[in-house]
Amino acid sequence: MVLLASSLTSPAIGLVFWTTIIFLLFFFILRKFAWKPILNAVKARDEMIKGSLASAEKARKEMAKLQSDNEAILKKAREERETILREARDVRDKLIAEAKSKATEEAEKVVEKARAGIEREKATALADIREQVASLSIEIASRIVTEKLKKSGEQEKLIDTYLKEIDFNKN
Repeated sequence: MVLLASSLTSPAIGLVFWTTIIFLLFFFILRKFAWKPILNAVKARDEMIKGSLASAEKARKEMAKLQSDNEAILKKAREERETILREARDVRDKLIAEAKSKATEEAEKVVEKARAGIEREKATALADIREQVASLSIEIASRIVTEKLKKSGEQEKLIDTYLKEIDFNKN
């Protein structure tokens, strides 16, 4: 063990020489054949990551813009909905008011026609009643006169009374 420990801490010159030559040879081979493809791959990966980050940032900004656009569209849609609902309520109220006024006018017309009809019927009924009363009065008077004139003395008295009234009317 001691022998190994001393060779590691103080290497021989030949070992250092050959290790350096192998390292340099390995370094030049790597530089000639592998370094450029590795650097190109790293550079391509770096560019791809930068492009992805830029795309992600662009997509994030686009999403924020779309979100604000969506919020604006939703706000506008809500406002339009409220406007449409308000207009619909106004139209409904207007239609109800018009229907009420038309119904009131129609009811007034019907009541007025009914009153006019009642007045006509009343006038007709009164005329019929007067006609019937007159007819009955004439019939009753004719029966009474007929009854009084059946008696012979009564006829002469009636004639005398009429003649006296005629004389008085001429004076």
